[in-house]
Amino acid sequence: MTDKPLNREELIPLRELDTPTVYNTIEMLRPERQGFGYTTDTMVCVDPGLPPLVGYAKTAAIRSTRPSGKPADQVRQTRLDYFRYVAADPVPGIAVIQDLDGDHAGYGSFWGEVTSTSLNALGCIGGITDGSIRDVDAIAPRFQLLARKIVPSRAFVHLVDFECDVNILGMVVRPGDLVHADRHGAVVIPHDLARDIARGADLIARREKIILNAARSPGFTVDALERAMDEVSQLKE
Repeated sequence: MTDKPLNREELIPLRELDTPTVYNTIEMLRPERQGFGYTTDTMVCVDPGLPPLVGYAKTAAIRSTRPSGKPADQVRQTRLDYFRYVAADPVPGIAVIQDLDGDHAGYGSFWGEVTSTSLNALGCIGGITDGSIRDVDAIAPRFQLLARKIVPSRAFVHLVDFECDVNILGMVVRPGDLVHADRHGAVVIPHDLARDIARGADLIARREKIILNAARSPGFTVDALERAMDEVSQLKE
């Protein structure tokens, strides 16, 4: 990450937007970003009623189909080093974890009551994974999780790497990327656009309101839609 992280006050307006709106705004501000930078498959959302996740990616890669083959003390040290990484700046963090088990991704869950509670206490506000989660009724309060699926077991889950580039269902994430997520999925926000997202989203909302007002009016016709579209095209700021 090369741009200065947003402070907590600057993150607030982003939490007031849903993830599709954030992505629409990125497309408007940077058209060449259209078609990538977001998750492209359905994900399980632990609590759709929670506000959107907005934070900095703490990336990791896991496997769970077989034991790591490493000594127990080395596995323990790797996990502790990962926790230290999650707790470090920038904050708030979002744990973004790729499961490397291919067709068997999600065989065992990294996430549950203990891990969510521990990471939440270290300043992490949620997690996103193409693997699995469990203990869905005991996840730390207000700790949002998005995952490929839910399973009952952790199997042989272990960390393979952390602070690494990952790919979560089509969304490439680098350590420290600013991520926005809700029940629709997740998107990476380019740091140099982050402070412009709220203003851009307001412009999009005003443009959409013109179309919506026309469509909800009695006697709506294609001609009325064309007039509304012409009005939208004149609205620049």
